[in-house]
Amino acid sequence: MAARRPQSAEDRLIATYFRPLATDPGALGLTDDAAAISPPSGHDLVLTVDAVVEGVHFFADDPADAVAKKALRVNLSDLAAKGAKPLGYLLTLALPKTVEERWIGRFARGLGADATLYRCPLLGGDSVRTPGPLTISITAFGALPKGSMVRRSGARTGDVVMVTGTIGDAALGLALRASADSAKRWKLDKQACDHLLGRYLLPQPRSALAEAIRLHASAAMDVSDGLVGDLAKLCGASGVSAEIDVTRVPLSDAAAKVIASDATSIEKILTGGDDYEIVCTVPPERLAAFRAAAAAAHVPIVEVGHVTADGAAPEFFGHDGRPLVFKQTSFSHF
Repeated sequence: MAARRPQSAEDRLIATYFRPLATDPGALGLTDDAAAISPPSGHDLVLTVDAVVEGVHFFADDPADAVAKKALRVNLSDLAAKGAKPLGYLLTLALPKTVEERWIGRFARGLGADATLYRCPLLGGDSVRTPGPLTISITAFGALPKGSMVRRSGARTGDVVMVTGTIGDAALGLALRASADSAKRWKLDKQACDHLLGRYLLPQPRSALAEAIRLHASAAMDVSDGLVGDLAKLCGASGVSAEIDVTRVPLSDAAAKVIASDATSIEKILTGGDDYEIVCTVPPERLAAFRAAAAAAHVPIVEVGHVTADGAAPEFFGHDGRPLVFKQTSFSHF
C-alpha cells in the first residue's frame, strides 16, 4: 500500500475550512499557487483591497463570523460604489498563536455565508502566523461593462449630492464600545444601543444599488472615513466643491437621540467613518431614474446638497445656515 502524502497543518486548515468556499472553477479548488478568472465578454475587471486589523477595525472579542463578514463587506462596498458586480475575492489571514481552530471555523462559516449572499466566492489567498494583532486582508474582484466604472472624478457643477442609508451610526457604535458611559450620557435605550453597535460591527454594502450607480451617477465613492472627508476627496478629484445641508443628512432614530442629548456629536457623525454607505453625484436629468432604481432595489437614498463650481472644500451648513467647522474632517490611520 502506498504511503500517504504528509499534510501540513496549514494544508489541513485550508482543506477543512476554506476549500468549501472556493466554488468558482477558476479557484482550482485552492490546489494551485494562483487562480484564473476572466471577466464576462465586453467587461472590465474592477479590483479593490482593504484590510481589517484587530484593535483598529474590530475588537478582540467580536464574533469571528462577524469579523469575517466585515472584512469582506468593506470591499464589496467599494465595488458597489464603482458600479461593479462581485466576481470573487482573495484572502490573506495573519493569525497570532492565540487564535484557536474553532475561531477559524466560525470565521470561515461567516465568510461562506456572505460569499453565498453576495455571490462572491473565494478564489485563493494565503495564511500566515503573526506576532502582532490578528489581520485580515481581502482583495475583491468585480466586473462591469467596458469603460463604465463610476470614478470619483466625474462630478459636475449642478449635480445633486445623494447619500444612501444613514450616516454616523458606526462611529457612534464605536464610541459606545469604547466608553460604557456613553449610553447613559446620550440617554439611549437598549434598542438604540444595539442598533449603533450592530452598524459598527456589521456594515451593509449597497451592492443592490451598483447598477443604478453605474447607469445614473456621475461620480461615487463609499463613505469609509467619514462623509465630510470622503466627499472632499470626491470633489477634489472632480475639481469641484459642494454645499451640503446638514439637516438633510440621513440619520437613524438612534443617532437622532444622540444629537438631542449632545448637539456636538454631529461632528462625530459626519467625520467618524465606518459608515460604508455611498455618496454619489447625479445629474438633475438622471435624478428621477436614479430614485426609481433605488426604490426598486430597496436602498434608501436622500438628497443632501448640490455640486458647485468652486474648487474649495465642500461646505456643510447647520441648522442656523452657517457653515460648520470641524476639528478633524475624517478618520485617518496616519
